[in-house]
Parts: sequence; structure tokens; C-alpha cells
Amino acid sequence: MKPLTDRLPATDRRLWALAWPLMLTNLTVPLLGLVDTAVLGHLEDPEYLGAVAVGANLFSILYWTFGFMRMGTTGLAAQAYGRQDREAQAGLLVRSVILAVIIGLTLILVHQPLIRLGLALMNPSPEVTALAGEYAAIRIWSAPAVLCQYTLVGWLIGTQYARGPMLMLIAANGLNIVLDLLFVTGLGWNSRGVAAATVIAEYAAALLGFALVARRLPPDLRLSGALLGTLADYAAILRVNRYILVRTVTLLLVLAFFTAQGARQGDVILAANAVLITFLMVISNGLDGFANAAEALVGEAVGQGSRRQFGKVCRTALRWSLWGALLFTLAFVLAGPALIGLLTSIPEVRATARDYLPWLWCLPLAAVWGFLLDGIFIGATRTRDMQNTMLASALLVFFPVWWLSTGWGNHGLWLSLILLMLARAVSMGWLFLNHSRNDVWFTEASGGGHSGKSQLH
Repeated sequence: MKPLTDRLPATDRRLWALAWPLMLTNLTVPLLGLVDTAVLGHLEDPEYLGAVAVGANLFSILYWTFGFMRMGTTGLAAQAYGRQDREAQAGLLVRSVILAVIIGLTLILVHQPLIRLGLALMNPSPEVTALAGEYAAIRIWSAPAVLCQYTLVGWLIGTQYARGPMLMLIAANGLNIVLDLLFVTGLGWNSRGVAAATVIAEYAAALLGFALVARRLPPDLRLSGALLGTLADYAAILRVNRYILVRTVTLLLVLAFFTAQGARQGDVILAANAVLITFLMVISNGLDGFANAAEALVGEAVGQGSRRQFGKVCRTALRWSLWGALLFTLAFVLAGPALIGLLTSIPEVRATARDYLPWLWCLPLAAVWGFLLDGIFIGATRTRDMQNTMLASALLVFFPVWWLSTGWGNHGLWLSLILLMLARAVSMGWLFLNHSRNDVWFTEASGGGHSGKSQLH
């Protein structure tokens, strides 16, 4: 009997061929968060869980500020790969890694004021602040490894070695899980153990990434001035995907604000929100598999000037994304309380998380549109539109709704997050329809995109 995917239409098969490894890779990321939450959620005090929630959120903002290095490297590496220019591929890799190491070491040098500022903005309880500070002081040492991973993953995807990032993330997160259990459950290091496990796993992932990349470089490659490049080459890397940078930072600041407002309502609310936000990360990373696949197929259709294929890809990706969102919704409706119980044994945290569980039921169907449209807009290099819709949704919807609903406590906070997702869906959906009517997708992107030869070559 033929596999199910063999019986699907051609576009569906191509989407799934790209989506499943990306989906598997993405899902290993929140799996680590689930284990962190589960390990700490079974300790006596909720402060440890709250500390890691605050600390991890702080590093999400810090590291993903530079997440554009992954996307920019992917685009430029793909251009060089398409030209079969191996020298340009190698030069991009060397420069990106150098830039990643410089930024990472700089973050270590200035980490103390950054951490103090971040914790002050989040304003958790004194007990959580102290524990989160310990966590952050350890976790910051992973900065060079994390940023090198971004560039290595971007380069591997751009040179069409999709298994590379999957191997890196699965191996790193598997090691992290083992070390979590050893350091926290075995040695009793609490939140410090979670931080140490993460640092070790990040460096292991970077080393594996370098090993995978080395196998794809020319065997006679030698470091030279041409590979090191000029200041203009490094500036070009930083310019790529600058609008995605603003969009990503805005989203992360919203999530940090969400965590901070939960912390103001007490450690139990903070811990309960941490449990539910972990599920949001599962939803995001699962559905992003289809969005990431759409990036590649939409970009291909735009590059070919094929309006028919563009429409077919969008419809196919939307159909599978909606099925995925419905599946997540059904899972949380049927098994939500049981899943919460797996992550924490603290009675008050369990009860509080269950009170707010209905908001989680709404999240998949509210968020799926924005996730997919991100993939379409990235593939078509319409990144300025992504930036503008995110800024508008945050400034005109999320924060005003939060302010108007402060009397509803944590329910008002969750309402604001749901409406942010819907605002992104409506604004990006309107632009999608407008661009389709006016045939804008196949004109040169006005922001964030670039065509032709790599700026680094």
C-alpha cells in the first residue's frame, strides 16, 4: 500500500516534504520548555518555576533580538547556492560566524546591566528576582553558542540540507532534557541546574553544527581575506531582514509584558501563566512547520512569476494549517487539565491554570492565520508589511485592550493576547487580499526584500 502522502496532490506532497522535518525540529524547542516546567513544577515552591519563566523570557527577548541572523543567512546562502557559488557560500558562513561570536562576547561583557534592567521591567517578587538573577548569570554564557547556531542553521537551510538543523536541535534538546533531570532532580540544583543544562546543550549544538557544515564546505578551503570580507559585507548581513527584527522584538516585548503583568499578580499567577504559555509555544512551533514550508514554496512561486502556483501554495498551506489548529484545539479541550497536571503538582498552580484554560482553547484558531501569513510574506519578501502590522496590532489593540480590561485581572491579560493574534490576522489578511487584487506579490518588494546577486558577493 502506498504511503498516505503519495496519494496527495503534488503541491500537498511538496508542502509536507518540507513541513514535517521543520515541524519535528520546531516541536523539540517547546519540548525542552515542557521538561523545564515539569521538573521545576514538581518542586515544593512555585518560585523556582516562576524564576525560570522570568529568566527564559528575558533570554528569549535578548537572543531573538538577533534572530534575524538566521533568516538573513538563509536568504543569502540560498542565493549563493542557486548560483552554485561555493566561494560566496563559504564567505557568508565565515562572516556570519565572526559576527555571531563578536555579538555573543559583547553580550557577556555587558550582561549585568542588561539583566538588572530586564528583571526591573518584569518586576517579579523579591524571591523570584533573586532566583531569576542566578539563572540569568549562568545562562548568559551560552550567548556565543546560540548566535553561532542561528547562523549555522540559516546556512544549512539555505544550502538545502534540512536534516542538519533537525539533527542539531534534536540532539541539543535531548541532551538538555537529560541534564535537566540530572542537575535538578538528581543533584538538587533547582533553577540553577536548568540554566547550566541549557548552556552545555547550546555549546554541544553549536559544535555539532560546525561538524555538519564542515562536511559541506570545499575540502581545500583556506581562510583568506576574501572570505573574511570587508565592513560593508558585515553591514549587509545586518541590513537583511531588518523589518523582521522589529517585528520579532515587538512580539517578544509583548510576551515579556504579559509575563511581567502576571508577575505583578503574584507568584501563583506567574507560574500558572508560565504553564499555559508553554502550551502556546507548542502551538506556535507546531503550526510554524507549515508556515516555514510556505516560505520556501511561496518564494519559489514568486521567483518563477507563477501566479497559479502562488495561489495553489497559499490555499494548500492554509488548509493544512487550519487542520493543525483544529487538532490542537481539540487536544487542549479534551486533555487540558491532564496536561497541566503533567507540568506541575503544586495544587494552587494547577487550579489557577485550569481557571484560565479556556483562553488556551481559543489560541490555535486565533493565531494560526498570523503564523501562516508570516510565512507567505517572508517568502514574498514583504517584510515591511509584517513589521507594520505587528506594530499596529501591539500599539492599537494589545496595549489599549489590556489597559481597558485591567479590572478583569489575568482574564483581561489573556483577552489582550487573543485580540493581538486576531488583529494580526485581520491586518495581514487584508493586505494579502489587497496585494492579490493589485498583483503586488510579483512586483519588487518595497521593504525588506532584495533580489539579484547577494549583497555579500
